[in-house]
Amino acid sequence: MGKPPSQAHPHPLPQAGGGHVAPALTFSTTQLAAISDTPRLDAELLMAHALGIPRDKLLMWGMERAVPPEFAPLLARRMCHEPVAYIIGTKAFWSIDLAVTPDVLIPRPDSETLIAAAVAHFGSAGPRTVLDLGTGSGALLLAALAEWPRTKGMGIDASPAALAVAHNNADHLGLSDRARFQLGDWGIGLDERFDLILCNPPYIEANAALAPNVTDYEPHSALFAGADGLDDYRRLLPQLHSLLVQGGIACLEIGHRQREAVTALGLAEGFTVACHQDLGGRDRCLVLSA
Repeated sequence: MGKPPSQAHPHPLPQAGGGHVAPALTFSTTQLAAISDTPRLDAELLMAHALGIPRDKLLMWGMERAVPPEFAPLLARRMCHEPVAYIIGTKAFWSIDLAVTPDVLIPRPDSETLIAAAVAHFGSAGPRTVLDLGTGSGALLLAALAEWPRTKGMGIDASPAALAVAHNNADHLGLSDRARFQLGDWGIGLDERFDLILCNPPYIEANAALAPNVTDYEPHSALFAGADGLDDYRRLLPQLHSLLVQGGIACLEIGHRQREAVTALGLAEGFTVACHQDLGGRDRCLVLSA
């Protein structure tokens, strides 16, 4: 999916801007402003990764350090639109840090709306069991397990490579004793029922124009869902009743213009539907209850 790091960059390789971190960050921020909405953050994350230290330590006492030789190639990759998360191999989500590769969608802050909606419903006690459909990196499931220490759960994905990433994240976070992962096609063939279902399905229209950092690098199978972006909701929603316990809920991520369409699908299946907004005030999560 992605461009190899060695691919020639259309612009000259950015220079460090000086021998020390502080001027290099200033220069890099200027360069990255042409391709990123968060140029300073990108520069800091790449520099911290090159130095092998956390970003907070970079900001506290790393500004006078010498720029490591690894930084320029990382910056060049970012200038080719490669996402920072794939370059450094990690992404923060909710209260956890996750390993990510091009085999999985990069977890977004928008998806944290699903966890927030579940917390609003279940409170500190949490659900007994969680099912994460299309688990990818394991972000939603593992965030839920980190939130509720007595909860157990399962993650389903159609990609063996994605499941390997999720397994690795569960091991790294010390959650393997409460997390199971299984190859599957949404909920088909599952004979268990769960208190909470979390799902961030593909919901982008097939002909949608996306930024190069998305279309050139992230897995299309996790992004696109037919001409209107609703194909996976149409397959998924009829399965939910048989996967939920009595009184359980499903939290589904939606595109911010899809509230009416997906709500209609949920109502047609006999669910009560409520909508939660993300931090930007956009419709982002539908909570379905029987």
